[in-house]
Amino acid sequence: MSQQEIIYMAIYAGSFLALFGIAELLYHYAKVYVEITRKVVHIGTGLITLSFPLVLTTHWSVLILTISFVVILVISKKFNLLKSINGIRRSSRGSILYPIIIYVTYWIFTIFDDVLFFYLPILILAICDPIAALTGKKWPRGKYKIFKETKTLMGSTWFFISCLILTMAFVIPLRDNWLEIICVTLFISFITTLAEAASQKGWDNLFIPLTVTASLLLSQYLFHF
Repeated sequence: MSQQEIIYMAIYAGSFLALFGIAELLYHYAKVYVEITRKVVHIGTGLITLSFPLVLTTHWSVLILTISFVVILVISKKFNLLKSINGIRRSSRGSILYPIIIYVTYWIFTIFDDVLFFYLPILILAICDPIAALTGKKWPRGKYKIFKETKTLMGSTWFFISCLILTMAFVIPLRDNWLEIICVTLFISFITTLAEAASQKGWDNLFIPLTVTASLLLSQYLFHF
């Protein structure tokens, strides 16, 4: 691992810690609701990691960052720290799973050597998931329960719409056949929306990106994408 790579890792570590610090300030001093500060960290983390394929040259760098922050998050949970992330009453493993899935998605990207396998899963997780959560809480219409967790049709609908827009933005430059574009976009968005709806206790942070990846692979066979 080069010295330059180590410097980049240190910059990323500092960026993530700064993001945690901003969330803590918002929670403790600006009295921002924990569900909002969690989303700030959720979105911010996703956006920061989008530069990974452009800057980091090996998945080992991402693995070291992942292990470091999983340790920080586990300790913070154990000792009731980072209230802006952990100060929720419901049981959730989402904060721990988030850095893990970032590494897994990056590793998959290195296997296929295609940034689509990194950018699309991470963006859908970072943007569509918070949109679903916030709209579902703001307008809790069409409540339904899967297992023990209550979701809303409003949240699921907005997840599907935002996922559709993001997926189409990535697919259009790759294909000029509009029937193929529509089929691939609808397929990925629909399957991923089902995965989000069925996920419990923060496991959507794992299942959403994995479902996007699986849907991309299936699209290659079903639609010759």
